[in-house]
Amino acid sequence: MNISEILAKHLQAHNSGPFLFAGSGLSRRYLNLEDWEGLLRRFCEHIKPYEYYLSSANGDLPKVAALMAEDFHEVWWTHEAYAASREKHGKNIGERTGPLRVEICDYLKSAGLPDLSQHKYGDEIAALSRLNVDGIITTNWDTFLQSLFPDYRVYVGQDELLFSNPQSIGEIYKIHGCVNTPRSLVLTEPDYKDFNERNAYLAAKLITIFVEHPVVFMGYSLSDRNIISLLKAICACIGQEKLQQLNNNLIFVQRAHEGEPDSVAQTVIALETVQIPITLVKAASFTGVYEAIDSTKRKIPARVLRYCKEQLYELVKTSDPQGKLCVVDVDQVNGRQDIEFVVGVGVAAERAEEERNRLADVGYKAIVPLNLFQDLVFKDKGYDAARVLAEAMPQLSKGLTYLPVFFLLRAAGITSAQEYEASAFEVDKYVKLKPEAFRPKGLLKGFRRNYKDQSVWEMIQRRPPEIVAQYLPFAKWTRDDYQLIHDFLVEHADKFSNSPYSTAFRKLACLYDRAAYGWE
Repeated sequence: MNISEILAKHLQAHNSGPFLFAGSGLSRRYLNLEDWEGLLRRFCEHIKPYEYYLSSANGDLPKVAALMAEDFHEVWWTHEAYAASREKHGKNIGERTGPLRVEICDYLKSAGLPDLSQHKYGDEIAALSRLNVDGIITTNWDTFLQSLFPDYRVYVGQDELLFSNPQSIGEIYKIHGCVNTPRSLVLTEPDYKDFNERNAYLAAKLITIFVEHPVVFMGYSLSDRNIISLLKAICACIGQEKLQQLNNNLIFVQRAHEGEPDSVAQTVIALETVQIPITLVKAASFTGVYEAIDSTKRKIPARVLRYCKEQLYELVKTSDPQGKLCVVDVDQVNGRQDIEFVVGVGVAAERAEEERNRLADVGYKAIVPLNLFQDLVFKDKGYDAARVLAEAMPQLSKGLTYLPVFFLLRAAGITSAQEYEASAFEVDKYVKLKPEAFRPKGLLKGFRRNYKDQSVWEMIQRRPPEIVAQYLPFAKWTRDDYQLIHDFLVEHADKFSNSPYSTAFRKLACLYDRAAYGWE
């Protein structure tokens, strides 16, 4: 067996889905960013040489950052090179380390998602973006992972994690801070002191993840001080006699050196008085690792499971019997603000197959939503559009926010708003849906940061399909783009139902339907 098959078998032996624990090595590999030492060195241009701070701190990088921040503060407020930055951030600088923090953040923000068609590891990034892992823990400051997993809820820093109610599903824990909040960065010696003093509390919050889930570490060395510190705290929480509960749960993935074969081996991490068994994976390409993780994915998207857990927590916490019960399709959970709790997720594939088999017997009322999305892109159903609108749509529209209807209306001879108003068809909820409804507000910042200057063609050619489906609705479309979008939907039509991002693909299809067949 190859490493992908070995790792898949290992992961599938667990009852819970995997977590990713991502380190700086991942950002160096995919964003071509520096390591921590290289990052600090970059900001020594207008202060003393980096080697001065390194020797003054006896090689302790958090202390290096603290010493640099002191000198950088003076230069930043006076040097012409930082005039624009002072204009942008000056009113928000409240302490002496602030200038170094905002400069680091601005620099890391400039490292957006790479062009996959030109990237050495484009296939790896595309495979990573398709994962439906239970969650992600990271010490990285950049937004690479948020961009790849935009549906995941992000917790920044220890405070957000400690004083919130995380569900351990569909979430990203940025335990060392994020560039979107400069003050949250764990950067200097005092930052690390504060972080380490509360490490036991963080470990207690994460302990269930480490005991119940396989945790795949990527971008870390086995001697990484952050990982060693966290594992020590976790061991202290559970006690030496229960360390066997971590057995087979910790998986470290490292890049194989040139000429070194891919391998999967059992080894240990020594933590003073204890040794923790781990699985060590070495691979030249991480695509096989991601494929192994993907083989364990849940059939229900992580974002939906998180939503259900959040609502159950609120129901139990408040004991409020006045809430509403609403039964909807899984794909509609993301778009409904009025749902307080979700109960019952059926076997959609079997249900859809049963409905298709019944079509001949009960007629157009047996059409299911997936049939319409398929007909929109393939034109292969042979439906009478008027009968679909008159007989099937009243039932289909119950509880569904997004359905393509303009291609049906046009096929039924309706080509203007006036003709629609004069017709007997009643699909107002779709006809009058505004384009803004297809553009989630939570993705707007990510679009402006990473994709606003890209054309439709560039996005489709250079980005993973899941990213395209979510962000293409924000782009400016021209009539010449419609065929490109249609071809994209044809190529990925299977994702209307068999993808954690099926809602995004269906939304994109509805927006295409409106643009290509509508009358606005």
